[in-house]
Amino acid sequence: MEDYIKLANVIFPNITKTIDDLEKEYPSRNLPANAEVTRFAPSPTGFLHTGSLFTVLVAKKVADQSKGVFYTRLEDTDTKREVEGSGEELLEQLKIFNVAPNEGYLGNHEEGIYGPYKQSLRADIYKVVIKDLLMRGRAYPCFCSQDELKALREEQEKNKVIPGYYGKYAKCRNLTVDEAIKRIENGDPYVIRFKSLGDHENKIEVHDEIRGDLSLSQNDQDIVIYKSDGLPTYHFAHLVDDHFMHTTIVTRGEEWLPSLPIHLELFESMNWKAPKYAHLPVIMKLDNGNKRKLSKRKDSEAAISYFLEDGYPVSAVKEYLYTIANSNYEEWRMEHPDASYDEFTFSFDKMSLDGALFDLEKLRNISKELIGKYSKDEMTEEMKKYTKVYDRNFYELILKDEEYFTKIMDIEKDKPNPRKDYVTYSEVFSKIKFMYEPYYTELMTSSPLPFNPNFDKELIKKILLEFVDTLDLNNDEQTWFSSLKTLANKYGFANNMKEFKKNPTSYIGQVGDVAEMVRISLTSSKQSPNIYYILKILGINEIRRRINFAISLLN
Repeated sequence: MEDYIKLANVIFPNITKTIDDLEKEYPSRNLPANAEVTRFAPSPTGFLHTGSLFTVLVAKKVADQSKGVFYTRLEDTDTKREVEGSGEELLEQLKIFNVAPNEGYLGNHEEGIYGPYKQSLRADIYKVVIKDLLMRGRAYPCFCSQDELKALREEQEKNKVIPGYYGKYAKCRNLTVDEAIKRIENGDPYVIRFKSLGDHENKIEVHDEIRGDLSLSQNDQDIVIYKSDGLPTYHFAHLVDDHFMHTTIVTRGEEWLPSLPIHLELFESMNWKAPKYAHLPVIMKLDNGNKRKLSKRKDSEAAISYFLEDGYPVSAVKEYLYTIANSNYEEWRMEHPDASYDEFTFSFDKMSLDGALFDLEKLRNISKELIGKYSKDEMTEEMKKYTKVYDRNFYELILKDEEYFTKIMDIEKDKPNPRKDYVTYSEVFSKIKFMYEPYYTELMTSSPLPFNPNFDKELIKKILLEFVDTLDLNNDEQTWFSSLKTLANKYGFANNMKEFKKNPTSYIGQVGDVAEMVRISLTSSKQSPNIYYILKILGINEIRRRINFAISLLN
């Protein structure tokens, strides 16, 4: 034991704190009984993944509904893969999705007494714990070079045994303390490995909050816990941070399940109580008929930024992810159509064990329904927020006459079943730009107008001129449509399609054909929001100008 202490002091001569000191510095949290402490611990290596947001929503929900704490820490110990600024961006995107942590790393600052919450700033804390392991003979320096480790892997592949640094293949664990100290004093580069007491031939019984009781092979790998750059590895930092930040349950993707025996042995080696673990199903995608994990490299929808840029409401994305999270969520939503998803009670028991297929069409339907429920003012505010970031030209157009834009967003909002014209915010401009100059003129002149070739151009002109000359915008919609029928009848059109089909030789068309002439003249298209509302918004002077312009294009 004294030899181990000597080795520990050679490696960490300036570390005088003890585990007891750290326990006093980071005392147990004062929380209600059964309160859960959860966390989001991203690496600053890129964008916020859709699967990560899914995990965050679950972690936040578990903490909130148990009156616990949800915190964030930044796992920035892999300096080679770090993308500058991505840590701050991750937190900004969490803020957009209203899953802000109660404490922790918040991008440009930290809040909470269990920090630092950035792993690169916690080096001395890790050293205290590693020194304790060294002093007890549960860790040792390893001097193997990359070439030696490569040769070891090749030998294991040749012998068809489990790869890794363990048992007879862990040659540095057999170095005496004096040999290790001599090599350190000679300046030989080294890492520190955990000394496992396990045997992969043996099984351990573990419990997962989603998957229940599992039987897994014991860990026997002497994993690296301290790198030559002075920072810990993920596995070891996980142990120290979750203990001293008092995490009670770790929510993470099922791809981490094979690491569970490592983490449990690490906790056992320190005689610390391990947190509970919930390994969430990964989000999958169908690719040529086969399921595969949503990929950062292959799938645009793997990045949360994709949904933000395309203009999906934040609430729609969260709503969709909740349908993946719990099998009873959609039933609850049907029973509580107007309730906030924050009122839903999440349960690990209701999570699927299989990877959920990402269903973009389902998300689009949720988004369409949600946008359809917005009031005109809510829609205007949402569009201002979206366009300010993603479409500055449209943003300036809205601000130029916000009242005009709000009227457009109000089309048919007073109906029992309001129109659902938009799936995403990014679609709005293309569907309403005809309401603005110079876009109207551009649309009218960029391609031939789709007037029905069955009707003579002179007839169309006469109808359009008489339409605008007899138009009374003070009429309600029903009266207006009656006057349109009167105009249609005058020129030989039936009152409706049914009447026209019944007597096709008695009419040249039906009232819908006349309405289409007006629609094309005002919008350039056969499809648009309700034409009556468009007339009311444009006003008589703009209607007359547009009708005359359309007639000029018929010459």
